[in-house]
Amino acid sequence: MIGPAVLDVLCPMHLTLNASGHITHAGPTVAKLFPFRPLVGERFLEVFSVKRPKSVVSIADLRRASQVKLHLETRNDHRTELKGEMVPILDDSGSIIVNLSFGISIIESVRDYRLTNCDFATTDLAIEMLYLVEAKSAAMEASRKLNQRLQGAKVAAEEQAFTDTLTGLKNRRAMDHILGRLIKGTDPFAVMQIDLDYFKEVNDTFGHAAGDHVLQIVAQAMVEETRDSDTVARVGGDEFIVVLPDIQSHETLLRVGERIIKRLEVPIPFNGEHCRISASIGTVWRHGGSKTTMEALLEDADIALYASKRAGRACQTFYTPHLRDAVPTDVSLQTRDARA
Repeated sequence: MIGPAVLDVLCPMHLTLNASGHITHAGPTVAKLFPFRPLVGERFLEVFSVKRPKSVVSIADLRRASQVKLHLETRNDHRTELKGEMVPILDDSGSIIVNLSFGISIIESVRDYRLTNCDFATTDLAIEMLYLVEAKSAAMEASRKLNQRLQGAKVAAEEQAFTDTLTGLKNRRAMDHILGRLIKGTDPFAVMQIDLDYFKEVNDTFGHAAGDHVLQIVAQAMVEETRDSDTVARVGGDEFIVVLPDIQSHETLLRVGERIIKRLEVPIPFNGEHCRISASIGTVWRHGGSKTTMEALLEDADIALYASKRAGRACQTFYTPHLRDAVPTDVSLQTRDARA
C-alpha cells in the first residue's frame, strides 16, 4: 500500500477515512482549508457536505459512490465548492481515500486560503491555470493602465485643441462648437463681441511682452466678471467673444457689459509703466425659438461692435437691424479701421 507521505506529495488534497467515516489522515493542502480545526478524528460528512449525488447522506452511501464525481462544499466560513472522487483501499480495513480538487473555485480558494504552487502537485493542471490567470490579470492591468494613459492623452490633446495658449481661454474652435450647439437649440442666449481699444498703442509703446501681459490680465478679468456657465474665448489678437447661455433679461446683459468695461478701464501695471486700454462691446441677444445661423449671429455682433467704436469706444451696443444703415458697404466687417 502507498504510504501517507507519498500521497501527501502526489495528492496533497486527499483524505483517508476509516470504516466508520472518520478522517484518519489529511493531506497538507486540504488541512489548510481548516487551519483551526484538526481534521483527524472528525467525521467526513461533518466536515464536508455532499451536494451531488444527493443520495449520499451516510458513509455507506459514500462507499457506493466509488468512481462517481462528488460535488462537495466545506463546512466553514468560506463554503468552498470542491470536486472529489472516492477510491476504496483494497484491504480488510474498510478504509477509503477521497481525493479532492478545487475546480472552478481555485482562484477564490488560492486567495482565501493563501495557497501557493507548493500546495499543489507538480503535475496538477491547476498550476498551469493559475499561471494563465495571473498572466491574463497582468495583461489586463497593463491594458487598463495603457488605456488610461491614452484616454488622458486624448483629453489633454482635445483640451489643448480648444484652448488659447497665451490666455488659457477657449479659442475660436471651442467657441464655434459651443455656439453651434446653442444655435441648434431653442433656449435664449447672447453673444458679446469685445474688442480692446488702444491695444495697438500698448504694443507700439511698451512692446509685445506688455501686450501679452495685458491680454492675460484682460482674460482673467473677463472670466471673473462672467458666470461659470458662460464661455469666454479669445478669437483674434485683441478680439474676444463671450457666449452667455440662458439669458432672460436685457438688464443682465447691461450689467455684465458694464462690469467688463469698468474693469478694463483700470490701468494695468507692467515694468513700472501703466498700460491703458478700454473695451468696446457689440451684443446680440437671441430670444428663445428664434432662428439664425452662426455667420449671421457673428455678423450682427460685429455690426453692433462697430457701432460702439463709432460712438466713442468703451461702451456696449445692442444689435438692432437699423444699425446696418451705418455700416460702410466698401469695408469688410473683419478689417475695419475703427478697430484700434
